[in-house]
Amino acid sequence: MQPIINLQLPEFKVQAYHNGSFKTVTNEDVKGKWAIFFFYPADFTFVCPTELVDVAEKYDYLQSLGVEVYSVSTDSHFVHKAWHDASDSIRKIKYPMLADTVGVLSRAFGVMIEEEGMAYRGTFLINPEGQVKIAEIHDNGIGRNADELVRKVEAAQFVATHDGEVCPAKWKKGAETLKPSIDLVGKI
Repeated sequence: MQPIINLQLPEFKVQAYHNGSFKTVTNEDVKGKWAIFFFYPADFTFVCPTELVDVAEKYDYLQSLGVEVYSVSTDSHFVHKAWHDASDSIRKIKYPMLADTVGVLSRAFGVMIEEEGMAYRGTFLINPEGQVKIAEIHDNGIGRNADELVRKVEAAQFVATHDGEVCPAKWKKGAETLKPSIDLVGKI
């Protein structure tokens, strides 16, 4: 299995449901920006809406950090719209819902469950250069936490803009970082 960290975002072109309309989203739309690809198994399920709403509640803050969120499932954009229309929870979503109907993105990110035609719960942060900086994959019975995702985004952005500094465990924005050097070896 090849590591995904620092790999380039693949070329793709998919349909999406976003803000009441259908649109096409491609890898070109992501270039030069921070982006989260938030994979989930399927619309009209149980854990998925709890996660999508959790991210929706952080969306404005993520946008303030310059991050676009793309939720991704193998459902069509028509199913995304139907779910949006049928669910009070899903109506809270303001970010694009990508339709990965043939699994191009799910396979590229290594989350496709071939025998089911669905994705595992995968979260990936892409930097403005198009590289994967965070990769997290869960079994489908385990929900994710948007607060932790925000913390990781803040850490990745800090490291990207502060050469020679790293963020320790549980680091939060504004907290002390580390500057790796021989002087730190064995002292932490």
